[in-house]
Amino acid sequence: MTTQPTSDFHVKANLLATDDSEYGGNFSVTGPISETLGYVFSASYSNWGGNVRNVIDGRDVNGRETLSTRAKLKWKASPDVVFTLSGNYMNGNTTVGRPFIRMTPGAVLRRQPGLTADMTLPGITVDPRNQKVANNDRAGTKYWGWGTMLRTDINIGKMNVLGLTSYDKFRMDDYIDHDDTAASGTYGRNIQVGAFKSRLFTQEIRLLSPGTDAFRYALGVYYANVGFQRPFLRGPVFSTANWFATSGSRQIAAFGQIDWEFVKNLTATVGGRAQNERVKYSFLDKNLAVPASWAGRASDNATTYRLGLQYQATRDVMLFGSYATGYKGQTYDLTTGFNSNRADAGPIRPERSKDKEFGVRTQFFGRRMTFNVTYFDTDYTDLQAQSIETLADGTSNYRLTNVGGLNTKGLEFETAARITHDLSVNGSATYLDATYTSFPVAQCYPLQTAALGCVAGSPSYQNLTGTRAIQSPEWKANATVEYAPALTEKLNGVLQGSWQYTSSLHYVARDPETFQKAFSIFNVSVGVRDAKRRWEATLFVNNLFDKQYFQSLVNTSANFNVSSAAGSANAIATQGVLPRDFRRYAGIRFGMNY
Repeated sequence: MTTQPTSDFHVKANLLATDDSEYGGNFSVTGPISETLGYVFSASYSNWGGNVRNVIDGRDVNGRETLSTRAKLKWKASPDVVFTLSGNYMNGNTTVGRPFIRMTPGAVLRRQPGLTADMTLPGITVDPRNQKVANNDRAGTKYWGWGTMLRTDINIGKMNVLGLTSYDKFRMDDYIDHDDTAASGTYGRNIQVGAFKSRLFTQEIRLLSPGTDAFRYALGVYYANVGFQRPFLRGPVFSTANWFATSGSRQIAAFGQIDWEFVKNLTATVGGRAQNERVKYSFLDKNLAVPASWAGRASDNATTYRLGLQYQATRDVMLFGSYATGYKGQTYDLTTGFNSNRADAGPIRPERSKDKEFGVRTQFFGRRMTFNVTYFDTDYTDLQAQSIETLADGTSNYRLTNVGGLNTKGLEFETAARITHDLSVNGSATYLDATYTSFPVAQCYPLQTAALGCVAGSPSYQNLTGTRAIQSPEWKANATVEYAPALTEKLNGVLQGSWQYTSSLHYVARDPETFQKAFSIFNVSVGVRDAKRRWEATLFVNNLFDKQYFQSLVNTSANFNVSSAAGSANAIATQGVLPRDFRRYAGIRFGMNY
């Protein structure tokens, strides 16, 4: 679906630089090699140190560096046979820095006397605007991957046979300063190291009818084979772990869809998919006195379908509705704590969904304005999520399992208008009601008491049934205004403003330490562009009013304690994951298109 080779030479390029040391660029060239062979080549690079300072080595963290390339060759072997070969490569790294934004005064690390914030976080003032960390071990990721795809298009009369063959390989090494401090001694050198290694092969064949007929169909078969490896090490002092896991899946599916305009302007859609999926795993725990290993496999058949109607009431008004079922396959929770009980419990059951969607697409004033509304309502059963599970021998553990149900419903609004030749606006808003319909046994959040809903037990639990789902704001909205008046015959000015709004949400259910208040972000830019849009240069300011919010919030109170006459208890210790625009920043962009 990416850019296709063109019949003549074209080049696009973009450059970016900011006042907080981000820089990067990308380019794409495309054109013919011969009358039957064309090419596309593109590459991009970006580098940003980050917006968090590590006081231990004086370096910026919470940044990233990425290089990616993509190439494509398209060969028209005959009027009815076309081959397209594409490939991609990526290489990059990230750094991690999660500043402490709240901490109980006098809290010590892992009950170790003397390891207070003054000692473990030297030179850092813990508050909601803190942008400093004290990490004495590496924290970040390093990754690379590549992939290739061969697309074959064969025309047989009016029909088209499409073949898609792909292979992808990816690896990411991850490193965490597990204690997130620079404490002296072994408690300040607890690390976490691991890797994700994956490979994916797919083969798909489709039979397609002409897209202009009143009766249209697409039939196909699909095969996929996935392999995954995960080595993991944590320690050496607390929360120790040392294991190696593998997993794999093989999927075979047949699918089809028919679109039939059985009455003028009224089109019915019927689609379905039948599949068989086999999953397998192995897990070796090296952290036991006597290392132990487990392995297993499972197979499952599933069918899903979709029904829909679309009515083109007028040239500018279209109504639609659909009902569809969904399926998310079996899996195993291959994480720290895997043991014989988890192995005996078998795979986590498939998650299923039922989705209803209705909407209208409209255009007004000679198609100078569009306005779309969509209503959606999805029920999930056997929802796969982290929960407390009671096993066959009566013991309980905390793992990925089937927790019950979830319902998400809401409305989406979209609009765009060209008010004058020089002035245009667009915007969208989503109202979301996402609620756990059944989640009776969930893990208590750190510091949760009985008065706050934590039910005593082995282990203790809370009931989240009827609670809003995590990371699901009730409202999200955005709007953009652009004014581009002519300055000269060949030059236009550009003035653009944008607004993004997100209502409040929890990153962990009910946990006040992971509650993010509603926030708005404003961005502005000003510049000039060629009247034919062959080039453009703009100055921009993001987060104009310097509004702080968090991409995520992490409650790490289990690592910190306070002592009193009643004994030792966990302390408040909350860390923030800072977004790119945590603070206001400015920059310049330049783009060309010839």
